[in-house]
Amino acid sequence: MKPAPFDYLAPTTAEEVVSALVELGDTAKVLAGGQSLVPMLALRLAAFDHLVDIGRVAELRGVERRDGALWVGAGTAQATIERSAEVASAVPLLARATPLIGHFQIRNRGTIGGSLVHADPAAEYPAVALALDAGLEVLGPDGRRTVPATEFFIGLWSTAVGEQELLTGVTFPLWDGRCGFAVREFARRHGDFAVAGAAVALELDGDDRVRRCRIALFGLGSTPERATAAEAAVTGAVVGEVDLEEVGRLAMSSLDSVPSDLHGSSAYRRRVGGSMVARALRAAGEEARGR
Repeated sequence: MKPAPFDYLAPTTAEEVVSALVELGDTAKVLAGGQSLVPMLALRLAAFDHLVDIGRVAELRGVERRDGALWVGAGTAQATIERSAEVASAVPLLARATPLIGHFQIRNRGTIGGSLVHADPAAEYPAVALALDAGLEVLGPDGRRTVPATEFFIGLWSTAVGEQELLTGVTFPLWDGRCGFAVREFARRHGDFAVAGAAVALELDGDDRVRRCRIALFGLGSTPERATAAEAAVTGAVVGEVDLEEVGRLAMSSLDSVPSDLHGSSAYRRRVGGSMVARALRAAGEEARGR
């Protein structure tokens, strides 16, 4: 099939994008990499009178350190993030999640902002943003604002970005000290969305006790979830003495509604999710201890 007819706009500044969204209202849709939107348009699962392509907005692309954090422009291609030595050094969790996204052709076009705003609950980037307490920068007709990741994902494929707003960048706080990071997921085939997954960040003190723990889950609800009860159970414990399987079960016990579909029942996803938490925790702990 082919998409329904639409007008194509290609502004060159973020302000021009917002102006177009204000003028055109809900008949317009932002086009970033198009890896999710274009197939939906082609299958007539969605239709818009106007597409506002942000691919020519240079200010939305780039990776740079700002005020003790790493800023990544919303229009930055996933392949750029994958190849960035700056990202690998400053935000390892983001670097390690990126190769799990689709295939290299998808990552060449897909953008970090597109993934975050699309907010697929089985996607890796939303979970990474949640695990690292990222700040998401939004530009609208009333100016700029920063939305914490904990407030950004509000429902299935739904975020705090308004119809007349544009995600412009993401700021990731830097972790220092004895830290470890890991992403583990299970998918039917490489490149598929995850049946269940976990993104973990750990910081240890000098005695191998967990000073800080973040566990974000994906593929296990309508939005990415923080496993706060599991985080609390791990924090303060000696990392080598943590019962990883029990922490995985605890992470699953706090979930209200785990979906069932053709890829697996709710019970199956919980079993897989608990295993992914345990595996990610083990890998992050070993890295933090320098093993």
